[in-house]
Amino acid sequence: MLKVPFSTKHSSLTQTLPTLLDKCQSMSELKQIHALLLAFGLSQEDSFASKILSFSALSDSGNVNYSSRFLSQLSSPTTFYWNLVIRGYSRSRNPNRSISVFVRMLRDGVTPDYLTYPFLAKAAACLTKRELGVTIHARISKHGYDSDRFIQNSLIHMYASCGDIAYARKLFDGMTQRNSVSWNSMVDGYAKCGDVNSARELFELMPEKDVVSWSSLIDGYVKAGEFMEALAIFERMQTTGAKANDVTMVSVLNACAHLGALEQGSQMHQYILENKLPLTLVLKTSLVDMYAKCGAIEEALGVFRSGSMRKTDVLLWNAMIGGLATHGWVKESLNMFEELQRIQIVPDEITYLCLLCACAHGGLVKEAWYFFECLNKHNMTPKSEHYACMVDVLARAGQVEEAFRFICQMPIEPTASMLGALLSGCMNHGKLKLAELLGRKLLEIEPEHDGRYVGLSNVYAVFKRWNEARNLREAMERRGVKKSPGFSFVGVSGLLHRFIAHDRTHPQSEQIYAILIFLTNQIKLDADNENLEYYLSQEMADSCFWITS
Repeated sequence: MLKVPFSTKHSSLTQTLPTLLDKCQSMSELKQIHALLLAFGLSQEDSFASKILSFSALSDSGNVNYSSRFLSQLSSPTTFYWNLVIRGYSRSRNPNRSISVFVRMLRDGVTPDYLTYPFLAKAAACLTKRELGVTIHARISKHGYDSDRFIQNSLIHMYASCGDIAYARKLFDGMTQRNSVSWNSMVDGYAKCGDVNSARELFELMPEKDVVSWSSLIDGYVKAGEFMEALAIFERMQTTGAKANDVTMVSVLNACAHLGALEQGSQMHQYILENKLPLTLVLKTSLVDMYAKCGAIEEALGVFRSGSMRKTDVLLWNAMIGGLATHGWVKESLNMFEELQRIQIVPDEITYLCLLCACAHGGLVKEAWYFFECLNKHNMTPKSEHYACMVDVLARAGQVEEAFRFICQMPIEPTASMLGALLSGCMNHGKLKLAELLGRKLLEIEPEHDGRYVGLSNVYAVFKRWNEARNLREAMERRGVKKSPGFSFVGVSGLLHRFIAHDRTHPQSEQIYAILIFLTNQIKLDADNENLEYYLSQEMADSCFWITS
């Protein structure tokens, strides 16, 4: 609570309030200061109005809706004031309101300037509305701002975000002068569009690379599913002496999570601590997600509970609830949901998806129905993933007929994942007739998916209908459908090694196969553990050296 005596003289107040505004840290404090300004008739003065708008529109602790209401109360707001609110909305969860404020600005007869349009372009980029972006571009051309580099960069970003990477590149190639923002916008644009080859090509041509450049390329490889390459780029970044920031580490941790690379993920955590990077909510969520996906639940809980829990959101809780659920910590997952409700965080669709996953692992059919019904109760429309998870719950619990009826009564078409979950349940619980029906349906839906042929072939094998099973294998060959080989990663001394069945591309494949042949022969001879240990420690010591080197 701010303590300013009401008897303070006007001249003294005009000296005190600017200081209070500069030190303001919350909307509650701002509202108290604003009330004093209104009481003394000072709220329309430029020095005060600009500070109120700046804090409420742009501060992390602000409220852009408050800034918009205050703007409408000003007698003659300048273009600078309008720009503050437009900018505030462009970086908010409702960027479309930037356009609404811009329309109000034009109706009030206020002329936009060269700073107005980049914020509008950013809003169009966030909304991924190319038509809106083209309209903004047309106004830019009409008012002669085409050559402004700041505006050109924002247009490149806008077109790239809207998927028109070709026009973004045309603008980039037409620039007479480029800065790091120009290059970064283009690299990031290619990366977001999934064209990592073009992003990499442009990245290598950059005269100077900064943390944004590296982060964009790493994130591009992560989004393209090339996680090993993303980590390789990060290692190269470190050799150049460039320092990663929290944005970089979010992408790197995401790569580690997908690879299940716990050792590398732990090293990244250590990097964050050693370099004293700010543990933002997004970065904290990424750490929790990485540890959870790598099976290190205790470490995930440690990060989750660390620091202040005042700054939290549903995404962080979803990562922890989902991690617990995936690894079978069913009771803990449901307990955490109760804790989430106690602190009055509103669950979203992902929260309920994680809870349904927990119920599937725990065989909790009654609880699953409760959570599924909560979606409708809280005005959330169940997605296909929720239906698929519900089918999985019923199928795992052996209620395959109930699951089949559930699929038939759904308001949406069944997806392959739903039918696949039910097929698995049928196989596990001996419902082979229904399994055959589902296998045929899956083959119709995804005729190019190798797993669908294998799944139905397995059904026929259980029936001992070998001719049908063989016919499916032949059909795969005729269609040119090949079974995707399984692969695994093994972490050794901080490095990840990728292995595929019958693959000999690994640089130490000769030693690896030598050990495999040796072990196979020993198993065939039914050698006792003592002899096996002796041979491994003596005769095969040289071949085993690659494991520890």
